[in-house]
Amino acid sequence: ARGRPDDHLEVDEMFTYVAVKINQVRVWIVQCHRTRQILSFFIGDGSMESCKRLWRKLPCEYLKCWSFSDFWKAYHCLPEQTHFLVGKKTGLTNHVERLNNTLRQRVSRFVRKTLSFSKKDYMLNLHFKLFAYHYNLNAVS
Repeated sequence: ARGRPDDHLEVDEMFTYVAVKINQVRVWIVQCHRTRQILSFFIGDGSMESCKRLWRKLPCEYLKCWSFSDFWKAYHCLPEQTHFLVGKKTGLTNHVERLNNTLRQRVSRFVRKTLSFSKKDYMLNLHFKLFAYHYNLNAVS
């Protein structure tokens, strides 16, 4: 689906592990509220640089849309004229939070307390790409 100027985006991150339990990585996700599609993702650490890399992967048509996230410190690097830090009770990040839960239910390597985890960064990236591709096929149009 094509982006529209009145779209709003939900941004969130979740953690998982690569190779060993102490090697924590974050999966950063931008989801369109209207279409429920995953617009971009980035796998990195919890830094502002990872957040910036996520934002650079976003399709151009969405760059001027309003976006909402929680209060994680790395989100302060997003454009302050269009990005808003909100609490979970506002409901403005409900869909991306639900997406994280769905991901944790369907892909064992994303479960918080598990013996399943990726042994290589590229395998984690590949599994998330496959999940996003199939998820976007079934998203609301």
